[in-house]
Amino acid sequence: MQKLQMVNADTLLYEPLEKPSFVVDGLIPTGLTLFCGSQKIGKSWLMLKLCLCVSQGIPLWDMPTQEGDVLYLCLEDTFCRIQDRLFRLTDEASGRLHFAVASDKLSDGLIVQLEDYLKEYPDSKLIVIDTLQKVRTASKDNAYASDYGDISLIKDFADRHSLAVIVVHHIRKQNDSDVFNKVSGTTGLTGSADATFVLQQESRASNAAKLYVTGRDTPYQEFTLRFRDCSWELVERKEQEQLAREAIPDVLFRLVDFMQGREEWTGTATELLAAMGETETVPTVITKWLNEYRTTFLSENCIGYQYSRKKDGRQIALARQTGDSGDGDDSGIGIPPVTVIDT
Repeated sequence: MQKLQMVNADTLLYEPLEKPSFVVDGLIPTGLTLFCGSQKIGKSWLMLKLCLCVSQGIPLWDMPTQEGDVLYLCLEDTFCRIQDRLFRLTDEASGRLHFAVASDKLSDGLIVQLEDYLKEYPDSKLIVIDTLQKVRTASKDNAYASDYGDISLIKDFADRHSLAVIVVHHIRKQNDSDVFNKVSGTTGLTGSADATFVLQQESRASNAAKLYVTGRDTPYQEFTLRFRDCSWELVERKEQEQLAREAIPDVLFRLVDFMQGREEWTGTATELLAAMGETETVPTVITKWLNEYRTTFLSENCIGYQYSRKKDGRQIALARQTGDSGDGDDSGIGIPPVTVIDT
C-alpha cells in the first residue's frame, strides 16, 4: 500500500508554490477543459482556430498564447475535410500542429498513444480530443461513475504532464437557466474538469453565439462571438467583475448620485423614490434592493442602510459613511435613530 503524500499547513502558508499556468492567458489553463456545444454549431472551427494560434504562438482574440506543439484528434473528420478548413482559415500554418483522425478508446490504450506522442513532441502545450464520445466505450455501469472515471483518466494525464487537454462534448437540447447544466451526461463530467466552456448560439439561423466560461482557476467570463468567414470573431468579453456590476439595478447608481452632498436621509421608500424623481421602481422593490446590496454596492460607495418595520409603519435610513464604517458593516453607524412613518 502506498503511503499518503502529505504537506503541513505551515509549509503551505509560507512556501511559494507554482500557480497554474495558462496556455491561453486567463482563459485556458493547464489541466482538463470540457468544451461543450450543440451539434453543428461550429465547435470544430473554434478548436482549429485555437490550435493554429497556440502552434504559432499568436494571440487568440488578443489573449497571448504559449507557443508549442499541438495535437488535434479530429475523430469525426477526415484529413480532406481538415485541409478544406485550413484553406479557409489561414494562408500559413506551423509544422508544430499535428492531426489524427483515428485513435484508440480510453479503455483500449488512448492514454498510451498520447504518452507516445509526448515522447516524440515533448514541448507540446495543447491536446484537443474531438469528441469525447469517440474515445468512450459504451458502459452499462453507473452513469456517474462512468463519466467520472473516463474524465479522470484524461485529467490525470493532463496533470502529470502539465499541459492543457480540451475535450469536446455536446449539450442537451432542453432549456435550463444555468447553461452549465445543459452539458450532456452527469455532473461527473463537469465536476472532474478544471474548466468548463459552453458555446451557445442565439438561434439556429444566427451567426452570433455566447461562450460561457467557468473553472477552478479560470474566473467566470462571457464572450460574445460572431461566426464570419468560417472563423469565430470576438465581439465582446465580459469578466466576472463587470458582469456583477451590470447585474446591479440602475436605480442604485442613481441613489448613489442622490446621496452626493447629503450626510443622511430618512423616510419611507415611497418618499425616497419621490425625492429621487423615480417613477418606474416600486417601493417594495427598492427596499429589497437596498437590503440585498447594503453590504456590497452601497457599502463600497460609503452609504449605510438601516430598515425598521413595525405594525404601524416602515422606514428606511441612509447615511454617508466615513473611515472604517464603509467596510461592509451594516450596524447603522452614522444613521440616526429610526422614527416609524407609515407608508
